[in-house]
Amino acid sequence: MKDKPEKKTAVKTRVKLEQLQQQIDRLQKEKDELFAKLQRIGADYDNFQKRSSRQLADSLAYEKETLIKTILPALDNFEHTLANAEKSESVDVLAKGVKIIYDQLLSILKSHGVEQIEAAGEPFDPARHEAMLQKTQQDKEDGVVLEEYQKGYKLNSRVIRPAKVIVNKIPAAQGGDEPEQENDSQ
Repeated sequence: MKDKPEKKTAVKTRVKLEQLQQQIDRLQKEKDELFAKLQRIGADYDNFQKRSSRQLADSLAYEKETLIKTILPALDNFEHTLANAEKSESVDVLAKGVKIIYDQLLSILKSHGVEQIEAAGEPFDPARHEAMLQKTQQDKEDGVVLEEYQKGYKLNSRVIRPAKVIVNKIPAAQGGDEPEQENDSQ
């Protein structure tokens, strides 16, 4: 009678082995499907990276071309002005032509979102202005921009070049309540 329990155990073991083998086969198939899917996703991602960098390069090239095309009429006007400069009877005519071209360039820049930064008469702002010198003018407020060396520009409200300016600096009144400050930076 010992044979029957051993046969039952052997049958149970064989059934259990078959179930485990089926589970292994199912898991192997699932693993192979996931691996193939991962390979496809990896290939898609590589293609996306290549395509997006190509699209970015194309977009930049298009934007450059658009900007250059908008500047070319101003260049043409410079050429005409220079060609007519020798024929012009006065400097005023030449200056007028240059002023027209200057205004045209400003208009082109404005159409691309570039604006000049206001400086003269404005309070000094280190985010928009770069102080080149300090002068004292008693009739003006302390910290106000007196003169502009070089225009500043912003692109879509972001400063791309600060204005180089001269700032008014009124020294502290001597003999007043405030202590006199020494400038060690010289």
